[in-house]
Amino acid sequence: MSEHLPAGYSDRLFNEDLGPLKDKNWNWYNIFAFWMSDVHSVGGYVFAGSLFALGLTSWQVLVSLIIGICLVNLFCNWVARPSQQAGIPYPVACRLAFGVWGANVPAIIRGLIAVAWYGIQTFLASSALTIVLLRFFPGLESLAHGSFAGLSYLGWLGFSIMWVLQAIVFWHGMEAIKRFIDWAGPAVYVVMFLLAGWIVWKAGVDNISLNLGEVKYEGWSALGPMITAIALVVSYFSGPMLNFGDFSRYGKTFDEVKRGNFWGLPVNFLAFSIVTVIITSGTIPVFGHMITDPIETVSKIDNTMAAVLGAFTFVTATIGINIVANFVSPAFDFSNVAPKHISFRTGGFIAAVGSIFITPWNLFNSPEVIHYTLDMLAAFIGPLFGILLVDFYFVRNRKIVVDDLYSDKPGGAYWYDNGVNKRAIWALAPAVLVGVAITLSGAKVLADFNWFIGCALGALFYHFAMKGQAVSHGRRNEGIEQALKQEAELEIGSRFATEAAR
Repeated sequence: MSEHLPAGYSDRLFNEDLGPLKDKNWNWYNIFAFWMSDVHSVGGYVFAGSLFALGLTSWQVLVSLIIGICLVNLFCNWVARPSQQAGIPYPVACRLAFGVWGANVPAIIRGLIAVAWYGIQTFLASSALTIVLLRFFPGLESLAHGSFAGLSYLGWLGFSIMWVLQAIVFWHGMEAIKRFIDWAGPAVYVVMFLLAGWIVWKAGVDNISLNLGEVKYEGWSALGPMITAIALVVSYFSGPMLNFGDFSRYGKTFDEVKRGNFWGLPVNFLAFSIVTVIITSGTIPVFGHMITDPIETVSKIDNTMAAVLGAFTFVTATIGINIVANFVSPAFDFSNVAPKHISFRTGGFIAAVGSIFITPWNLFNSPEVIHYTLDMLAAFIGPLFGILLVDFYFVRNRKIVVDDLYSDKPGGAYWYDNGVNKRAIWALAPAVLVGVAITLSGAKVLADFNWFIGCALGALFYHFAMKGQAVSHGRRNEGIEQALKQEAELEIGSRFATEAAR
């Protein structure tokens, strides 16, 4: 790797995967497809349906959904800019605020969160896969009676197959991932529309409703639940939103990224949610009770070919979200800890192996654990988001000294105190503790807003911590500025000499 090390770069901070991109070749459709892969999953299906069961009328849910997803779109545009501008992934962008070594703190936080969700999403996809296996190999039913570590042998078979399939896609690198998500998202839409059409045909148009629960709130009393719904939408996307720079770095231009975000978030999520609620609503007259899990819905279809196609599609969808949200992120994050020894591939497989040992099926099967996990996730991610935005837009005025991001020499723009910006850590710690305290206290009303509270506190604490602090522009920039200053002085002197001669 040393032969590829640019002059002045440290191999403790640089490898080919973490380095600034020279070839940015993603257009708006690639970003759009990224968001389709992120949204079109079993988790996305269940979440979208849950919004329509909050006791609100359908128009109130749609208004909340639109406001929430537009906020996500705005935040994604903000966090995308530094990575797209410099061609750097999320953990390297964190060096701006936290220092070249301090960036490992936010990188590891995001990486560990991704490990947990990688395991949960793999488990969800394996549930769909077992439907396919049992349709073709009914004899495998016997494996469902024994278990190990809380999962049946059949479950282990499905989980292992899913684990390997995802690893194959990931092993071929970002270009293979790009090709996979380019068709995975649209493929899910085709099956979703077909499933929705079949459900409406079987149920009858008159039996389809956009309300999945009893309407409990009307007038001003609906305002609180609507605000909560908006917060839930933002919190749901908080993970991929934080490390969106891992993907926006590939954007040809910032305008391409913004265009992809618009089609992938407000337009796509709204369409997906409406199709989801139509399917879920139709399960009541067709199957006799509401089914919120698309895998269960597909399993009840009496046509083997249709059931297998549907299950295969949701397997594909979950592979898509797992790769974009929970594989790429820890791959970069863990590589950032020791670039010389941990490549992008190695970092990803550390996450994949780790996801097995946390036994994600036990996590997912406990609603209480899931509840605390989501709130804790928001408590950590919100403050990080706030700190990164304040640093880039207000402390540094959108200026990035790319070379200094990979330098371990004192005096660089991001060296701070021995490579760590202690003020960023001081801003992060209390903001996170507030969110953790809210979660542990059981204050569910406040916990739903953990991301917003943490983001605001992280931004505020960091703003005051950095207020009045001189920001270094780096040794290289200072040298350039000095040269430009001398050149300007020479030019002015020459003009005066010319005027005097005249």
